[in-house]
Amino acid sequence: MSQQNIPFLRCMAIAIITLLLDQASKWLALSQLQIGIPERVLPFFNWLLLLNPGAAFSFLAQSSGWQRWFFTVLGLLACIYIVYMLRKHQDERLLCIALSLILGGAAGNVLDRIMYGAVVDFIDLHYANWHWPAFNVADSAICIGAALIIISELRKSFGKSPQSQ
Repeated sequence: MSQQNIPFLRCMAIAIITLLLDQASKWLALSQLQIGIPERVLPFFNWLLLLNPGAAFSFLAQSSGWQRWFFTVLGLLACIYIVYMLRKHQDERLLCIALSLILGGAAGNVLDRIMYGAVVDFIDLHYANWHWPAFNVADSAICIGAALIIISELRKSFGKSPQSQ
């Protein structure tokens, strides 16, 4: 194994661990919870099993079924592009960690769409009668990855001095 492949392999390990944590948590949710029946954990937090055939915030969830394959293909294309980006930017550690989390999360949600026709969501955060849309470990990894990309880009922007441009 070449030394230059080690950062890439570390990134793939992060993505695989993210995918495995996501799928294990969804398996537990599917085996322990009933669809649509909240299980109180804390005053602001429930386990609530839902199947989302749409995208984020249930976008297109009410469509006729075409969205399953559209979002599956879109997710697969995103995964391929992320692997390309990981290869290209192996020397940017924070960016690679971010992309790895997004890759693992995207792969987890794609796998759900293939296996169940919808994404398995089970985390319900709420305050009084206001509920954040239910989500899962994959969604969390994608959001954390996106935040890390923003931080990575801000660090690059603010790290440049006028003389170095």
